[in-house]
Amino acid sequence: QAPIKATCEDMSCKTGFPEDVHSAVVSRSVHGGQPLLNVRFRSCDGNKKIHFGSSEPEDFRVGEDGVVYAERSFQLSAEPTEFVVSAQDKETQEEWQMRVKLTPEPVFAGPSEKKIEDIVFPWQQYKHSSPLKRQKRDWVIPPINLPENSRGPFPQELVRIRSDRDKSLSLRYSVTGPGADQPPTGIFIINPISGQLSVTKPLDREQIASFHLRAHAVDVNGNQVENPIDIVINVIDMNDNRPEFLHQVWNGTVPEGSKPGTYVMTVTAIDADDPNAQNGMLRYRILSQAPSSPSPNMFTINNETGDIITVAAGLDREKVQQYTLIIQATDMEGNPTYGLSNTATAVITVTDVNDNPPEFTAMTFYGEVPENRVDVIVANLTVTDKDQPHTPAWNAMYRMTGGDPTGRFTILTDPNSNDGLVTVVKPIDFETNRMFVLTVAAENQVPLAKGIQHPPQSTATVSITVIDVNESPYFVPNPKLVRQEEGLLAGSMLTTFTAQDPDRYMQQTSLRYSKLSDPANWLKIDPVNGQITTTAVLDRESIYVQNNMYNATFLASDNGIPPMSGTGTLQIYLLDINDNAPQVNPKEATTCETLQPNAINITAVDPDIDPNAGPFAFELPDTPASIKRNWTIVRISGDHAQLSLRIRFLEAGIYDVPIVITDSGNPHASSTSVLKVKVCQCDINGDCTDVDRIVGAGLGTGAIIAILLCIIILLILVLMFVVWMKRRDKERQAKQLLIDPEDDVRDNILKYDEEGGGEEDQDYDLSQLQQPDTVEPDAIKPVGIRRLDERPIHAEPQYPVRSAAPHPGDIGDFINEGLKAADNDPTAPPYDSLLVFDYEGSGSTAGSLSSLNSSSSGGEQDYDYLNDWGPRFKKLADMYGGGDD
Repeated sequence: QAPIKATCEDMSCKTGFPEDVHSAVVSRSVHGGQPLLNVRFRSCDGNKKIHFGSSEPEDFRVGEDGVVYAERSFQLSAEPTEFVVSAQDKETQEEWQMRVKLTPEPVFAGPSEKKIEDIVFPWQQYKHSSPLKRQKRDWVIPPINLPENSRGPFPQELVRIRSDRDKSLSLRYSVTGPGADQPPTGIFIINPISGQLSVTKPLDREQIASFHLRAHAVDVNGNQVENPIDIVINVIDMNDNRPEFLHQVWNGTVPEGSKPGTYVMTVTAIDADDPNAQNGMLRYRILSQAPSSPSPNMFTINNETGDIITVAAGLDREKVQQYTLIIQATDMEGNPTYGLSNTATAVITVTDVNDNPPEFTAMTFYGEVPENRVDVIVANLTVTDKDQPHTPAWNAMYRMTGGDPTGRFTILTDPNSNDGLVTVVKPIDFETNRMFVLTVAAENQVPLAKGIQHPPQSTATVSITVIDVNESPYFVPNPKLVRQEEGLLAGSMLTTFTAQDPDRYMQQTSLRYSKLSDPANWLKIDPVNGQITTTAVLDRESIYVQNNMYNATFLASDNGIPPMSGTGTLQIYLLDINDNAPQVNPKEATTCETLQPNAINITAVDPDIDPNAGPFAFELPDTPASIKRNWTIVRISGDHAQLSLRIRFLEAGIYDVPIVITDSGNPHASSTSVLKVKVCQCDINGDCTDVDRIVGAGLGTGAIIAILLCIIILLILVLMFVVWMKRRDKERQAKQLLIDPEDDVRDNILKYDEEGGGEEDQDYDLSQLQQPDTVEPDAIKPVGIRRLDERPIHAEPQYPVRSAAPHPGDIGDFINEGLKAADNDPTAPPYDSLLVFDYEGSGSTAGSLSSLNSSSSGGEQDYDYLNDWGPRFKKLADMYGGGDD
């Protein structure tokens, strides 16, 4: 591709194309969008707005910048391809034209046969007018097309860079940019003297499709001689990559019974070659189909998009559930000779549609059910369906179309077996219906496909026989209500409570009655005729009566197989009679010994109800005479009254005040109730102040004494605990003083549990320590004086005999010899135990240490610190700390 150069004649300017005809050599394979060459239009004034056009717009397009692009991909023929490039002034409509010839590069042209084109730096034009002004030539170097995967030899010469000033100056050429001095470096090199640009290795378009370099020309001093020029190197694609499918196995689905032309799936392959050239243009086709039924060509594929569609009818999942297609993708637009290809597998699953209705396996099904049973399965309805199991097209739904007007049955579907389970949901009475004949239809969860009808086998009948069983008798009515006045005497006939047996078709004798529940044990029932009589007086005020109602339950049993029984409840509504006298409430009260407005409020209580209860009449009895003399009673309402003192002062104490209360029944009922009144001394607020109030409240003298004794014992225990704690605290403080780590150990006195007597209390002879060889043997010692910790006299194992001390007065050697003998003694205790010697001697030659005498040399020592040790060391402090005293 050679640049179109603008030429100037002398210093004059000519508007239009620099050349009339331009020839360019390009690659044989031209792909859409590929830039081919640059055309430049020169305008002397530089202000013209030019629109470029092409005589072959479907093949070539000229951009606003004069770059010619290929509109489509095609192969150049051996003869040059010609077309005309036009330039039109948008204002004046003046038009200029230039003919372009494109010649394909030779296929087998070697490096020696290819002419290396020179790229000359734009020269500078100077005008003689003053001042001098430099004008830059306005043209662009066309891109260099270089096929990928070239076999060389390398380095392969591409173009020569030259400046027209090399005749007068010694120039150096260089090239910069990615591929030269930038990563990836070293692909393009230039001879600094000749300007020859070369490529050093094969190029890969799939890695880098184009390189943008910049050529420089400098003198020997490094000064820039020419402005840099841009060089674009396009890597021409070669068919060096096979198509690759995105997945090796493609999965798709199609409903059975689909019409021809139904879309199934799309397979996609990619080619690393240029997708705008034939090298990357793929075409798809189906190589094989398995299985080949019902037709070997059930599917077709769009060769450009990879869409798979159906082309034949007859897809039936019940016959063929899956098809496997081998798909091939070929580049070079599917050319089997020059194109590269690859294959993948398309697995097409035929999905189920509801084209098979459920069909019953029998026309009539049979079942039986005992009467009065619910939630039991009486019959299993089985169906067959050729559709895919456990899908909406296979799942069956059952509905009853006749034979059950009262809705006593329902049909559930077993999700595993698809069977219909006929279930009883309402009790059936054998005496009313002995047999049912149901009509049942079966359907799927989804409707049948269009054109499919339900066959007669989708309907069946179910014959259900009801089995008679022994039913429980039932009381009529239940419960039965009886109204009766309380106070009915024992042995009175109350009512008759009988039951009926629903089994009319069974041979059974009469029913037997018994009592099941009678909380107050007031009633009994005749076992044959069901007559109920009383066994005690009916009392409305009994605890077993709630809201005037007493309930008793009775049992009726037959002699069927098995025997059955039924229960009935008898409700006795007890009418009240005036059989209870009113009583005073509360039974005890308190008032002051003086006449004050603190009357006692009392209430009349009557277990009876209206009209045998209030309003009540309150009065005091005439005897004894002191009652009316000391007290007075005033009625304040139908149920309440006030009792108060009549006299101004009544001595403190407890008084029994009888009160006569009469109800409003007919006839009246009255009683005399005793109110225990506690009269006490009161303060200004009317509250009792004496201790006797406690007695009036219900506490006797013994209880008060017991409470006081408990309080005293508790106080003594608390006092003893406090004393014990103080004593324990003092002991802890004393021990702390004795073990104070800051004191000198010589100043501490250690206390032992057992100190024993003085040296004179021990019958030991210390002189024996000086003469160990004269110790008496154990055999001659009296038994009575042997210590308990000495060794026994009986025979013992032999062990080394202690040797005599070398010097009788050396006590240390004697002790060492004894230690060695004890260590070698097999009968000796453990090493950390107390060692028992044979004999320690009697008496002591040393003086007694039982008394403490003050030394004259200690008089100067200060013993005042003994006063700080507490009362235990007071005696020592007095003896030594007294100074001159």
